[in-house]
Amino acid sequence: MAIAKYIREAWKKPQESLGDLWQQRLIEWRREPAITRIDYPTRLDRARSLGYKAKQGVVMIRQRVPKGGYQRPMPTAYGRKPKNRRQFKVVDKSQQVIAEERAARKFVNLEVLNSYYVGEDGLFKWFEIIMLDKHHGAIKSDLDLGWIADTQHTGRVHRGLTSAGKRSRGLRRKGKGAEKVRPSRQAYLRRKQYPRGSDRRDAWLS
Repeated sequence: MAIAKYIREAWKKPQESLGDLWQQRLIEWRREPAITRIDYPTRLDRARSLGYKAKQGVVMIRQRVPKGGYQRPMPTAYGRKPKNRRQFKVVDKSQQVIAEERAARKFVNLEVLNSYYVGEDGLFKWFEIIMLDKHHGAIKSDLDLGWIADTQHTGRVHRGLTSAGKRSRGLRRKGKGAEKVRPSRQAYLRRKQYPRGSDRRDAWLS
């Protein structure tokens, strides 16, 4: 059995297969900053399947994001109806997409290639993110990764073009029931608001 298969089997139930190492790892990760650069991926099999290569220009980031939704603080200066005192912010993104976007804002000279889940506890989730330096010669000359140096891939994580972003946008669904997600949800709403044959320019100006 190849080493990737051993790693894959161990990560099916890491609490059982890793034992005390799993608990110790979570304790160390909680003490780290929210964004940490690491030397090697924790899940080598998953990283390799998503495009990771041990070469210059490839950077690994471990990103921590809190679990649960965002609850707006209770207003104190003015009176509110009880049902309006607490407002929950609904973010139509997965926590993995949020982790990728935070890492991209921190490392502005790198582009997000992909990411994968590595662990969680009662408060946080951790994701490891594969980032590429698109200006590095080793990346530009790579036959598998050189495409990210093109201009149209700049800021791809903020446009929902990573694997996690497409999954969050519903693009993994196909066939019946997925009519409203392509080419995008906003495009579908515009198509519904301004049907084919109507003068959209006059509709927007009115």
